Amino acid sequence: MNISENIKKYKAELPEGVKLVAISKTKPKSDILEAYEAGQRIFGENKIQEMTDKWEDLPKDIEWHMVGHVQRNKVKYMAPYVGLIHAVDSLKLLKEINKQAKKNERSIKCLLQIKIAEEDSKFGISADEAEEILKSEAYAKMENTEIIGLMGMATFTDDEKQVKSEFDYLKKVFDGFAEKYPAIKELSMGMSGDYKIAVKSGSTMVRIGSSIFGERNYN
Repeated sequence: MNISENIKKYKAELPEGVKLVAISKTKPKSDILEAYEAGQRIFGENKIQEMTDKWEDLPKDIEWHMVGHVQRNKVKYMAPYVGLIHAVDSLKLLKEINKQAKKNERSIKCLLQIKIAEEDSKFGISADEAEEILKSEAYAKMENTEIIGLMGMATFTDDEKQVKSEFDYLKKVFDGFAEKYPAIKELSMGMSGDYKIAVKSGSTMVRIGSSIFGERNYN
């Protein structure tokens, strides 16, 4: 598995305006450095502890994205450095992010995770719940958090029509929000198996892991 060649392949293939988030969860720092040497600067992790450990040791111009489900009691560990939190699914979580960002005298960008998949295992909120957060007085008062877009995960299936319809739905929600809320600019959808469909549906950010770094070892 040649990590740097894979990075270059994706950079060449993705249209202008679509960011590549290299999902480095469970992968050693040496793999991340190899991708970094190939020009990759945005890396995504799904465990805060692992991400913090990597942040401490790796180059400081890396932009770290938290792509997994976030527990409120762990926000404080990533608040000093995290670049973007992809999976915000409640106002309570947003309040905690704002609180910890304030303590670190910085602003943290977030995406609201919309549930578009049929599987019960996927997290996320409905479009209506997301709009409630965006319109809420509580969010209007937050000075250290900014919602800059939406994120979604399609159903894990070989049925491309279903995946496309889920992504198209999320794009429609995104377009509606972007008209009303000027800060909404990023749409994070698409992973190793379905990123091509996501890009065609209007994704601005794809999350690719195994196709860059190889299969994960969870042992």
